[in-house]
Amino acid sequence: MKGCEVHTNNASYWESYLLKDIDYLIIGGGIVGLTCGIALKSRLPQSRVVILERGNWPSGASIKNAGFACFGSVSEILDDAQRHSEQELIGLIRQRAEGLERLKSILAPETMGYQNHGGYEYFLSHHSDLAEQCFSNIDRVNKLTQEALKTTEKVFSVVENKFGFAGIGSRGILNRFEGQIHTGRMMEGLIVKAAESGVQFLGGVKVLSHQIMADQVMVQTKDHGPIKAKKLLLATNGYTQDYLSDLVTPARAQVLITETIPDLKIKGTFHLDQGYFYFRNIDQRILLGGGRNLDFKGEQTTLEQTTEQIQGALERMLHEVILPGRSVAVERRWSGIMGVGAQKKPIIKALGPNVYCGVRLGGMGVAIGAEVGQSLAALAIGEL
Repeated sequence: MKGCEVHTNNASYWESYLLKDIDYLIIGGGIVGLTCGIALKSRLPQSRVVILERGNWPSGASIKNAGFACFGSVSEILDDAQRHSEQELIGLIRQRAEGLERLKSILAPETMGYQNHGGYEYFLSHHSDLAEQCFSNIDRVNKLTQEALKTTEKVFSVVENKFGFAGIGSRGILNRFEGQIHTGRMMEGLIVKAAESGVQFLGGVKVLSHQIMADQVMVQTKDHGPIKAKKLLLATNGYTQDYLSDLVTPARAQVLITETIPDLKIKGTFHLDQGYFYFRNIDQRILLGGGRNLDFKGEQTTLEQTTEQIQGALERMLHEVILPGRSVAVERRWSGIMGVGAQKKPIIKALGPNVYCGVRLGGMGVAIGAEVGQSLAALAIGEL
């Protein structure tokens, strides 16, 4: 066509309309991003809120996680106690518990398949020192969690190995307040809720960088050119290093799930090895994840892949510990990217004029994601 220039941005006039006059542009369509968008529309119904998600649907840890509605096992809480003051630790536990209640207030428990079969921590035979430490500190941890949850009921109690697991001690610890959710139903519910609230969700849009301008922020995307908004909110968690270095460390978590096991008697969420291995029942299957502690350096990545080393360790855990002596096939494997750091406390702060973040969920995204999303929204509109 004579006289026509060639442009790399092939967006139509109609597509450009979808990206006009954005008040709040959220990068990341996981739990934090979706609940942030819902909160913004609740407070400011006339505002234009757009979520950009790199995947076609929510990716990252939000749609990859194991679906534990938990706030920490005894060994995890004792480990956190080494890096936090007592009051900080109580605050962390309270934030997780309140975050779960916040999530339930946004989505009805039955919508996300919430069930409470209890959470169990067991100890591998060669972890006798860890077991003794946990059993001897159970009263201390109960006092911390009772204060955090504002309850007089004991959260943790000693139980027997009633599930027939092999290679572990005869005793474990039950957290009767711990539950599980169906992650797929949770994310489906949040997407529907966000859409009903008027939040616009655009998948398959990868943001490369952002630039702060006089009265707005401009982001550069891979295939959709520049997009402008009055305010930019990063809900990128494990992928934050793609935009800002030295704020969050990515931590890949690998998972597998078995084929259907018709007579499966195991119900609950289970923690082994300070929570580095975890498993649960779901749809008459065992979902098993973890093993990051076998290769911390190698798992500090945003590549959503699985490795022979960790998948092999998960299979051995499945066949030798969880279902000893049984032949159970693995149906599929995957990985998700968490965001971690030196402390478990999330980072919710302004990064510059009109740019904010809610990141570093420390592997507790189900528990604190909705709370972080609400706080990020409050910060962006000046309520925090």
